Amino acid sequence: MVNQRFPPIVLALLAILGMPALARQSATGSVLVLPFENVGREARLYWLEEASAVLLADNLNAMGVTAITRPERVSAFEQLHLPSTGSLSHATAIKVGLLVGASEVVLGTLEFSGGQLSVKARSIRLDTGRMRPEVLQRGPLPELFQIFERIARGLASSAGIKADEQRAESVRPPSLDAFESYIKGLVAEATETRIKFFESALDLQPRYDQAQLGLWEVYTDRDEHAKALAAVEAVSAGSPLVRRARFLGGLSQLPLKRYDEAFATFKALLDEEPAPALYNNLGVVQLRRGSTPQTGTPAYFFNKAVETEPGDQDYFFNLGYAYWADRDVPAAIYWLREAVRRDPTDGDAHFVLGAALQAANTPTEGAREKELARLLDADWERRPAAEPVPKGLERIKTELRTPLAYRLDTAVMKTAQREQRELAGFHLERGRRLFEQEQNQEAIAELRKSVFLNPYAAEPHLLLGRILLGTGQLKEAIEALKVSLWCEETVAAHIALAEAYVQADDTAAARREAERALTLDPASPGAKNLVDRLSRAKGQ
Repeated sequence: MVNQRFPPIVLALLAILGMPALARQSATGSVLVLPFENVGREARLYWLEEASAVLLADNLNAMGVTAITRPERVSAFEQLHLPSTGSLSHATAIKVGLLVGASEVVLGTLEFSGGQLSVKARSIRLDTGRMRPEVLQRGPLPELFQIFERIARGLASSAGIKADEQRAESVRPPSLDAFESYIKGLVAEATETRIKFFESALDLQPRYDQAQLGLWEVYTDRDEHAKALAAVEAVSAGSPLVRRARFLGGLSQLPLKRYDEAFATFKALLDEEPAPALYNNLGVVQLRRGSTPQTGTPAYFFNKAVETEPGDQDYFFNLGYAYWADRDVPAAIYWLREAVRRDPTDGDAHFVLGAALQAANTPTEGAREKELARLLDADWERRPAAEPVPKGLERIKTELRTPLAYRLDTAVMKTAQREQRELAGFHLERGRRLFEQEQNQEAIAELRKSVFLNPYAAEPHLLLGRILLGTGQLKEAIEALKVSLWCEETVAAHIALAEAYVQADDTAAARREAERALTLDPASPGAKNLVDRLSRAKGQ
């Protein structure tokens, strides 16, 4: 086995982004397959880049190896503001893998020459930063499916995983022409072009269920929910995709206000196999159509989602929001506090929490929560401070499978029940020392524990913002620094936020933050230097 180590910058990304979840990620055995690089630059075969990721993930799943779904991969690219096409550096590939909670990332290349397709693949273990041996396969383009089946077997073998042969044999690939049209539909940008390719795939192979799901996505994006529902209802009952198709059908029934049908859809899926997304979406149905204790209240279903998946902040928000809608103010406050504890940058959660606190006769604290909501979210900033909590804030889960994302340490969650502020101070002090020693891996883990235990302390957010700024994660750094300033206005946080705006090319915002820092402390060398630098840049 090749025992290749990564250069320092890649290991630094592992350290910064990995956090305590990496050990748990290894246990999941999940694999993220990224689109392969078309090194031959054969323009007519551009679609093979995406096809490589889809084919290899499908083959790995068929062999019993958990591969992350394409929607999760696309979502990760969107969160990281990465283009959906083009090759990635090893460092960026690791970053995407960590975001979706993978234990391994697969990278590869494609080259078409002399009528032969050459495919190379290599897997990266994220817990150790090591690369597994390269797998190479060649063959003519019509053997595309067989080539990637062999690649999948080679990767599984190099990882010491025994393929499920019986399960793999049950997978029947479509015709190559239908598959090409389907992939082109996935990567096309224009909506009409996507529909044309998916329909072409179905003309070539009428029972092509993946193409039906592709049509569902396009029609859903266009708010043509009746057409979307018809697309997934065409998936055959014996298809391996039928459970996902039924779930997507339930999602289409919601905007069509066919609530009784949506409830029946999600409930039948839940009876077959429980999943937190199903509990959550049943709660959404009950919020929208009304409920009785006999059919199950929204809070009941959201509470089941929380119990099943305590790492998903959306479930905590929905539970608090349901209690607010039910006018149970103390319960709403409790669960909304848990929501902002898990994501201090959630503007909706802060606003609803603010309204609940005001209803509980704590107007000052409630006003501060609403103020933070407006600071974090432009939508709230445009609304009047006295606006009541609107309807429709509940969060629907659009993926049946729980995303493989970071989870808070269960040890931290249990410890939060005892002496939270004292323990938060302990983690903050450790994080501060580690930050000063430039031990970012340990520092970020300690600071996140401190934030979880005491989300309204300014310094942990400031230190996290500085680390994120140093690694180029501007959006996250700016959010953390804004929360720090909301918790406590300090010169250091204004200067750090100004530097973040400089990196984001928002000179006007940077100047405001620098001038505010100088107003707070006219003797601050950092504020003076920053104001002077921005003034010189403005004059150039």
